[in-house]
Amino acid sequence: MTKLIAQAAIPQGTGAPATGMNSIGGMIGFYALLAGAFYFFFVAPQRRKQKEHDRLLASLQSGDEILTTGGIYGVIANVKDDRFIVRISDNTKIEVAKGFISSVSKRANGEDKKTS
Repeated sequence: MTKLIAQAAIPQGTGAPATGMNSIGGMIGFYALLAGAFYFFFVAPQRRKQKEHDRLLASLQSGDEILTTGGIYGVIANVKDDRFIVRISDNTKIEVAKGFISSVSKRANGEDKKTS
């Protein structure tokens, strides 16, 4: 009985074994496909989001109501090269780096916008 089971486990004539070039080519193709999927699912959307955020920062001007990444709402009082002066209450102004602006609540020209 064990001889019958042992013969059944051995495949007979399954075809040609994989050569070195076929397995290397398949592996390279698989990694290329994996890299392409990684790019389209992770890198491209992040680049698109970063470009949109850069356009948002470039369009900000005095009088725009903004939200910082720290959760502070305020109105831009002055624009400098690398930061904004933001008024958060009547007598309180803070300086905020441009990269920490997350969205615009209301534009200075009156249009409401929820841009992030």
